[in-house]
Amino acid sequence: MQDKISWKEKAGYGLGDAASSMFWKIFSMYLMFFYTDVFGLAPAVVGTMFLITRIWDSCFDPIVGIIADRTRTKWGKFRPYLFWVAIPFAVIGVLTFYTPDFDEKGKIIYAYITYSLMMMVYSLINVPYASLLGVMSSDRKERTTLSSYRMVFAFGGSLLALWLIEPLVLYFGGNLNSKEGWFYTIVVFGIITTAFFWACFWLTNERVKPIVDEESNLKEDLKDLWKNKPWWILLGAGVGALIFNSIRDGAAVYYFKYYVSSAANYSFNLFGENFAMTPTSIYLVLGQAANIIGVIIATPIANRIGKKKTFFGAMAMAAILSVIFYFFGKEDVLLIMLFQVLISICAGCIFPLIWSMYADSADYSEWKQGRRATGLVFSASSMSQKLGWTIGGAGTGWLLGYYGFQANVEQSAVTQNGITMMLSLLPAIAAVVSVVFILFYPLTEEKLQTIEQDLENKRNLTN
Repeated sequence: MQDKISWKEKAGYGLGDAASSMFWKIFSMYLMFFYTDVFGLAPAVVGTMFLITRIWDSCFDPIVGIIADRTRTKWGKFRPYLFWVAIPFAVIGVLTFYTPDFDEKGKIIYAYITYSLMMMVYSLINVPYASLLGVMSSDRKERTTLSSYRMVFAFGGSLLALWLIEPLVLYFGGNLNSKEGWFYTIVVFGIITTAFFWACFWLTNERVKPIVDEESNLKEDLKDLWKNKPWWILLGAGVGALIFNSIRDGAAVYYFKYYVSSAANYSFNLFGENFAMTPTSIYLVLGQAANIIGVIIATPIANRIGKKKTFFGAMAMAAILSVIFYFFGKEDVLLIMLFQVLISICAGCIFPLIWSMYADSADYSEWKQGRRATGLVFSASSMSQKLGWTIGGAGTGWLLGYYGFQANVEQSAVTQNGITMMLSLLPAIAAVVSVVFILFYPLTEEKLQTIEQDLENKRNLTN
């Protein structure tokens, strides 16, 4: 088996998450703002919608994984979904940011329908994409490298989205409350994501085959997942990490609009056109650039001290820095930007590690039980990630309502303090939860080496 993967294929794999992350980051950073300040819905209503739709979507992920595990095509199990679902992904994304002229009830129904469809189509393409990592290589270090490529491209896609989204909305609509501006901006991103998904499809390959190529038994697959202790620990750590990120992401736009002055715009030229960039955009772009730094340094650090220790150190540092962040005033713009960079470097280290560790947990399950269900492991892992995003996203809306937020008016001191806590103390608590879980993760580098060698010997015997 040739496990050495070319840089071209690694880059092709990364393009898939660049596409996914563009929409994911737009949803994380701007969808709550879009629904409250542009679409005109109450934050608590949006928070409840996020909870209901994302819980269903989280349950939908394992269904997609089970279907993908049983898919048989000349292109493999997982790659075909990148080709099939790319256009529906873009179209429904555009419809999510379309604002029909309905009354309040009609708007709520429209938001529920389009957002539910968006989350389902996201699962249909992202679960097979994530599972692809587990069958491109059986080498644990190659997987970590692949995961790092994935995360660099993911944060690169997020960086591109956050760099362009406000300038494009201003360009198409004149202000950030423009319905037309948001619609045409998402059309642009929909075209980009389709091209990236198709490139990922053509440039990647599936290599790893199960030791025993037998008809999958769903009942046995679920039993194996239930007995997979490392996976359960990663679930808890992943949920904590996602809550940490989603609360910070969801509150960032409000933090700058209603607490730190964001009136001053900075302009830049792109293709002969002038675009305005707000301090909010600068803050978010700095965060994504710092995430990329975190992804890049995660692999060499993990190769030296291990994935578990790297994960633990990064989340512990993120918690400490987040507590310090709370004490900055609205005039401390440079410190705010600096700590955004430092916190984002720590957060960036986590994501290549956790997906590589999920692949390791799939190997552990096959080594322990003699059966492999990569799609189920990764879809259940994706479910846990979305669960963290669900709790964080719903919590953002409920917290805004609890602190008395009203759209497009000056906020009270209580509301401003609450928004500040949503970027500092509350994420810090989630980071501590993640740290506690990862302390119990049992797959050391020595253990993984034994598992990898045993599985390779078994595969050689069956070939």
